[in-house]
Amino acid sequence: MQTLWRGWILAAGLAAACGGQEEFREIQGRVSEFTLNNGMKFIVLERHKAPVASFVTYADVGSAQETKGITGLAHLFEHMAFKGTDKIGAKDYAKERPALEKVEQAYAAWREEKRKGGKADPEKLKKLEAAFKQAQEEAGKFVAANEFGEIIERAGGRQLNATTGADRTNYFFSLPSNQLELWFWLESERFLHPVFREFYKERDVVMEERRLMEGQPVGRLFEEFLAAAYKAHPYGEPVVGHMSDLENLTRADAEAFFRKYYIPSNLIAAVVGDVHPRQVRELAERYFGRIPSGPKPEPLRTVEPPQQAERRVTLWLQAQRTVMVGYHKPDINHPDDAVYSAIGSLLSEGRSSRLYRGLVRDRKVATQVLGAPGFPGQKYPGLFIFFAFTAPGHTNQEVEKAIEEEIERLIKEPVGKEELEGVKRRARAGLLRQLDDNLSLAMQLSSTQALTGDWRNLFRELEKINAVTPADIQRVAKQTFTRTNKTVGLIEPLETAQTR
Repeated sequence: MQTLWRGWILAAGLAAACGGQEEFREIQGRVSEFTLNNGMKFIVLERHKAPVASFVTYADVGSAQETKGITGLAHLFEHMAFKGTDKIGAKDYAKERPALEKVEQAYAAWREEKRKGGKADPEKLKKLEAAFKQAQEEAGKFVAANEFGEIIERAGGRQLNATTGADRTNYFFSLPSNQLELWFWLESERFLHPVFREFYKERDVVMEERRLMEGQPVGRLFEEFLAAAYKAHPYGEPVVGHMSDLENLTRADAEAFFRKYYIPSNLIAAVVGDVHPRQVRELAERYFGRIPSGPKPEPLRTVEPPQQAERRVTLWLQAQRTVMVGYHKPDINHPDDAVYSAIGSLLSEGRSSRLYRGLVRDRKVATQVLGAPGFPGQKYPGLFIFFAFTAPGHTNQEVEKAIEEEIERLIKEPVGKEELEGVKRRARAGLLRQLDDNLSLAMQLSSTQALTGDWRNLFRELEKINAVTPADIQRVAKQTFTRTNKTVGLIEPLETAQTR
């Protein structure tokens, strides 16, 4: 009976796999793509399940493109992209434009006096600061606040948002399909005629985000950990930026950043839903075709040198004990990328994963644990990280030792066939889940195109994971999880530090 039961499960799994492959092929057959004369790439998936469509604009720029002095600018510009244009968010742009120039002049005068430090005239500083605030208030009279979002909301839109990471900046929302042209107009306008209004107010918002991050123990740990893991590459810099940089960013900095990175050849748009490809192309040419082309930014020059020694950082805080361990790994285009994905699934996907069973369920040394590749980004060589909250009554050393033992097991013992098949089933199921959601699929198509050069690699990833063998896992684990390639970040209770 048990043999029959196992045979039925295997047959069902194979049927699901074949069905999944058929669905993947069917979806790929409905994807079209084109590139405008100015270099902007479009990926379109026609899907008429419901009268809605989701839209993603992927800007191939993130915190990794920042340099010293302007950290946090990619994220700040994401905020500015919702401020509107000369037509959207403006009550009277003819009057607003000179008012914005006065804001810049007032800010420059105030900043110049502040730079004198102890030699600055206190009374003059007060007057200049007051003049700057007054100029902001005057410019604010011409702002139609939140108009960009209100237009989308009135049209029945949802999920309006944007995100910034180390590798990219995403802008996205969904609309009823009969509002298709509205997206093309709105999205093209904000990259054709952006107005960086309320820049310094929005800068203050980002600075507050920075303060909130500093007040969160895990946020502080991540920042210190990355700074230790990277000596040269900008992956070691925080996406939110350094406070001193944020305090000195200007509207001119944002405009220069926009001109360099927000050019058509550095943008990818994905449209998924109840649309017709021919109409999408006509609208793309009409609206986005207006944006002037420009040279694609030069590639990042800095390469992180190989790590030669174990690195450690410890934060002493009034917080739960926490462990973070990272190992350098290749980028997404490396031949072993699928092996790293398989290792991540094997170690921490679900309650049957090795880390959960070993550290949480059985030993009870951790309350939460994960192991995953691709941090903080995938475009450049990143980190395979292990992260755990240590359980009360246990130590970080116990958790770190338990993680090391799971790594040793990966290296010394071949993964069983059934366990590896579970990894492959979960990969198929994960992709199938993404296919159910227009927005999720638009994000995956655009990011895969940007990171690998071909959106089809989203579906080829399954073939690569299916080809992973136990020997591959042992080989990659042995190469990667070495002591000289290891960075450790810990949070220890503050009272522990006071007794040392």
